[in-house]
Order: sequence, then structure tokens, then C-alpha cells
Amino acid sequence: MKIAMLGYGKMGKAIEKLANEQGHSYVLKVTSQNMAEYTDADLKKADVAIEFSQPAAAVKNIRRCIDLQIPVVSGTTGWLEQYDEIVDYCQIKKGGLFYASNFSIGVYLFGLINTKLAELMNHQPAYEVAITEIHHTQKKDAPSGTAITLAQQILGNLDRKKSWKNSATETANMLPIISERADQVPGTHRIDWSAAEDTIRLEHIAHSRQGFAKGALTAAEWMVGKTGIYGMEDLVGI
Repeated sequence: MKIAMLGYGKMGKAIEKLANEQGHSYVLKVTSQNMAEYTDADLKKADVAIEFSQPAAAVKNIRRCIDLQIPVVSGTTGWLEQYDEIVDYCQIKKGGLFYASNFSIGVYLFGLINTKLAELMNHQPAYEVAITEIHHTQKKDAPSGTAITLAQQILGNLDRKKSWKNSATETANMLPIISERADQVPGTHRIDWSAAEDTIRLEHIAHSRQGFAKGALTAAEWMVGKTGIYGMEDLVGI
């Protein structure tokens, strides 16, 4: 498989190491330094593009891949206010897009548990819920895309919460997301359901970027030759 890597930070390097071990090759590596220099011809050498750039560049990168009929796997967060627009564009152009805020299979399963627990808690008003996400200090967006996904899962199943806020809040219908940044933390997400009597805690702790890289590369392999809009539920099949 020939890969165009759009964004060559920590995740890009982790994916490259795994790709090399599996016999894949990179035909293009786009960084913040050479972003303006690569051509459509460069991009068209790839079977698939893996997009882990910055929020400001993600939409442009994805559109360019769609225009050139290169299926694209994107894990960039912080641009989702334009997600519906990109989905429409991809469908009109008959392109291929796989998006996930987190490519860890463990996080996907964690999300399924989160959704089910929120559904159960809809009938248990004594419990208050809060999300905490902890990431490395280089992470530019807050809250994390994964935390937002977890919040959306809760909001879709818990009638007493109407929106989320990226801070502690006393507003009864708001779901707080607390963002913390610390050195050398790949990603931790914690959901606390607290009542006077007890607390139920769900937590996912990433030990390295390996799980994210493995999921992204698997998604890229799966996307070669495909058109349409996909996510982790399609890849995992649950």
C-alpha cells in the first residue's frame, strides 16, 4: 500500500514505523514546512491518504484528497464544526472519507459501554456525570475530540443534560468536560457518575500511541478503493 501522510508529527511517525514493519511505503510526507510545496501529482501516487495534521489544515487536506479521488483517513480533531459540510462534499464528489476522533479499538469499545451506561442512567437522576480528559502538553485542542465524542454519546441518551461545557459547571443541564495537560500522557479519558452514596467510574488509559497508530493503519488498508463515509463502527463491525 502506498501512503500519503498529511501531517508528520508524533502520530505520523508512529504510523510510519508500523507501516514500514508491515511492508507499506510512504510516497508523500507533508509537514508544516512543506505544505505549500506538494502537488496534486505527488498526492495521486498514493493509494490512500492518512491525515493527522492541524485543525486549520484538515478541511483543505480532506477536500484535496476528495477532489483527486484519493480515499482519506482523518484523525485530526478541532474542525468538526465543518464535518457536515465535508460529508456533503464527499458524497457529491463520490469520494472516500474515514473519520474517527480516536482510532484505538479499546476507545471504540469504551464508547459503546459509555453509551449503554448513559442509557441506564437516564432512569437514575441521583447520579451526576462529568468527563475528565488528560493529554500531553503538545496537544493543541481542548477538549479532546474523543472527550467530545464521549459527551455526545451521553447527551444522546441522558435527557437531563442538554450540552457540554469545557470546565466545571453548576448548571444542572450542562455536562462538564475537564481538560488537563501533563508531560508524556498519550491519552486518558475518565467518566464519573457520582451520587451521595457512591461513584461509578469508567476509564480508558492509553499506554502509548501504538493502539492509535495500529487502528489508523488498519483503517487505511480497509479504505483502499472505497468511496463513501465511514467510521470506527464500520471497521470494527459492532
